[in-house]
Amino acid sequence: MPPTRIERIAARGGDTFDGHVWIPSESNGSAILLLHEIFGVARYIRDVAERTADMGFVVLAPDLYWRIEPGVALAGTDQADIEKGMSYANRFDWELGVEDCGAALEHLRSLPEVTEKTGVMGFCFGGTLAFQTAAAFDPDFAVSYYGSGVPESLDLLNDINCPLLLHFGGSDPYIARDDVARVEAAVAARSDIRINIEEEAGHAFDNHESALFHNPRAAQSAWSVTTEFLRRMGDLPSATS
Repeated sequence: MPPTRIERIAARGGDTFDGHVWIPSESNGSAILLLHEIFGVARYIRDVAERTADMGFVVLAPDLYWRIEPGVALAGTDQADIEKGMSYANRFDWELGVEDCGAALEHLRSLPEVTEKTGVMGFCFGGTLAFQTAAAFDPDFAVSYYGSGVPESLDLLNDINCPLLLHFGGSDPYIARDDVARVEAAVAARSDIRINIEEEAGHAFDNHESALFHNPRAAQSAWSVTTEFLRRMGDLPSATS
């Protein structure tokens, strides 16, 4: 398991908030800002951080709910957790939240272990934030998993100047297939943007902690695409080489 620590990140106005950091045993010098689902920095996001750090990336997962309630970490395994998670998301200030992501990205880039590219990756709630952060703060690369706000944020597309990987489930009840098609059409002319659609999958299909959402086949397929993308971004050898 990669070593971990907590960093304090400076926000606008002088406040600070927590960022959970994973340090790989064999670093490639690159780093990833990992943006959580509606459930906070919970077990699932920690697992994603560990597998990403195992690839050689320094990973920072900021507590994005800190302005509402610090330290939220919901299991996300039942309807009660979904409703509670949605209550936090509904109170979230998106303008300030994107600023917090930018502050976390800057902090991550300042860590002594980070000497190469720094990207952003987010899931669900964090998938929308990853897209918006890519537009506002110019990371070196970005990955967005099933961000329900991405179709409504397509006006930001021209502000994204880095390689971008977008994942969607083709049978997602929270993101209509027609909306995914709008994203497909919008990015079709962009050689630096790849969209991957797991047609049989619903929402949050990568979340192996939740039987309500997890689709093992789609999760494995999409993660294979993600790891190859991240290997290219971090100048790592291909898994097949």
